[in-house]
Amino acid sequence: MSSESSSTPRRGQLYVISAPSGAGKTSLTHALIDRLAPRGRTVRFSVSYTTRAARAGEIDGVDYHFVSMDVFQRMIAAGAFLEYAQVFDRYYGTGAAETERWLAAGHDVVLDIDWQGARQVRERAPEAVTIFIEPPSRAELERRLRDRASDDDAAIARRLAEADDEMARAHEYDHRVVNDHFDAALAALERIFAPAA
Repeated sequence: MSSESSSTPRRGQLYVISAPSGAGKTSLTHALIDRLAPRGRTVRFSVSYTTRAARAGEIDGVDYHFVSMDVFQRMIAAGAFLEYAQVFDRYYGTGAAETERWLAAGHDVVLDIDWQGARQVRERAPEAVTIFIEPPSRAELERRLRDRASDDDAAIARRLAEADDEMARAHEYDHRVVNDHFDAALAALERIFAPAA
């Protein structure tokens, strides 16, 4: 290793991970971050801004940055977002300045965003690596959503319709990982983040 490379931190890599609800994206991403940490890879999970109210147990600045619609609109006008999207009557967005600080400090950053956000990131940061997590089948996705027992039939039907919309755009991503077996999907993700030399 040269003195130049040892004194200049490596710039972090930006990753985008998208998936339909119930595909296991959040569990896989957190397990990946835990697996890479002992190898010296610091991976940050970007905390999105949102105009929706915090749910029970959610912490501002940890789960989301909870802001008013007025604040969010001012941030849009100021160009403060790397990407943002409106989902029903709520807004979600990724702060550009915070993401850049982490990347400049050598941290890899994961954005957990939908296909709309992924398209915006590809335009503004074409070096980003995009990954789509897929369920093994639509029937399995429905089973997982029902097993959660957190949604009624109408909400599940809406999530499945959204999933169809998301999965129709999976071909736009650099990598596709099928979460059929958790450990195999985790290993596939790890190969994307840390390919063998």
